[in-house]
Amino acid sequence: MDAAGRPSTGQVILLATSSAVTAILYAVYRHKSKVVHSLKAAKKISLDQDLKSILMEAPGKCVPYAVIEGVVRSVKETLNSQFVENCKGVVQRLTLQEHKMVWNRTTHLWNDYEKIIHQRTNTTTFDLVPQEGEADVSVRVQKPLDATELSLETVYEKFHPSVQSLTDVIGHYISGERPKGIRETEEMLKVGAVLTGVGELVLDNRTIKLQPPKQGLHYYLSSLDFDALLQKRESSVRLWRVLTVVFGFATCAVLFAILHKQYRRHQERRRLRQMQETIAAGGDAANTCVICLSHSRTCVFLDCGHVCSCDKCYQALPRPPRCPICRQEIARVVPLYNS
Repeated sequence: MDAAGRPSTGQVILLATSSAVTAILYAVYRHKSKVVHSLKAAKKISLDQDLKSILMEAPGKCVPYAVIEGVVRSVKETLNSQFVENCKGVVQRLTLQEHKMVWNRTTHLWNDYEKIIHQRTNTTTFDLVPQEGEADVSVRVQKPLDATELSLETVYEKFHPSVQSLTDVIGHYISGERPKGIRETEEMLKVGAVLTGVGELVLDNRTIKLQPPKQGLHYYLSSLDFDALLQKRESSVRLWRVLTVVFGFATCAVLFAILHKQYRRHQERRRLRQMQETIAAGGDAANTCVICLSHSRTCVFLDCGHVCSCDKCYQALPRPPRCPICRQEIARVVPLYNS
C-alpha cells in the first residue's frame, strides 16, 4: 500500500497474473468439458449388415458424430516395417530424435533436451471391418493423420549413443551442450489391430466413409475401446477442473488480502482523523497522547517534529516506527519535559 491507501504495484501484478492464469485454466477446462460432452452424445453404431440401412435413413445419408469399432484391413497394398520381418501396417511413422544435455545458466544444472530432427509418415488406404463374422461390410477411413488421437504401436526402437573424443567433451562443456545420441523409432498401425473410430459417418455412393467431423468436433482413431477413451478424457477434465479451482481460490485470497489491507488502512486514517479533531478541540486533550488518550505527550518525533505520543505508546509502535500523525518514518526521538 502507498501513502494514499492504493495497492502497491507488486500486489496489482500478483492479482492480475493470478486472474489471467485462472482465466486460461478455466478456458481449457471448458474446452475439454465440451469435448467430453460431445463424446457422450456420439451415436454408437455397430459394424454390421444394418449399417447401410441406418445411413440410408439418416438425413443426408450422414451421422455427424458416430462411434464405430472394427479391425484394420488394408485395401490395396500394405506397408512393410523397415526393421521387423512380417510386420505389416497401414500407417508407418519413422522418427529420428536427438537427445542431449544443455547447461542452464539460471539453475546451473544440466537439463535433458530432446528434438525431432527427422520424421516421415507413410499411409495407405484402409478399412475397418467387423471383428467377427464375414467382412461383407466395411468402413473406409479417411484422413487418418488428421485424427486428434491416432494410436500407433512402437515396433522398433534403438538408441545410438554419440561417440566423443576428449577434445569433443571439452568443447561441449565450453559450449554448454553435450550430445547423448540419436533415438530411432518406428511406429505402425498394424493390419488386424482393433480400432475405435469417432467421427462423421457418411454413405458416399456405395462406400461407407469415416472422416473428420465438422463443427470443431474431435476425430479419434484409438486402440482403446470407447468406454476407456471416454474415461481418459474425463480424467483430463477433472485435472483441469482441480487446477482451475486451486488458482481461483488463490486469486480470491490475493483479492481478499488487498481489500483487508485497504480496510485496515481506512480504519487507521479514520482513527487518526478523530484524534486530530479531539486535539484541535483544545483543553487538556491538547497535551494527551493521541494513541492511548490517557498519558501526557512526552516524545518529540524527528525529523517530522510532531509531539503526539507518550513514551509507552512509542515503544509499542511497530518497527520501523512511523509518526501516527503524518506516517513519516521516525529517525530518532527526543524526550519532552513539561515544566
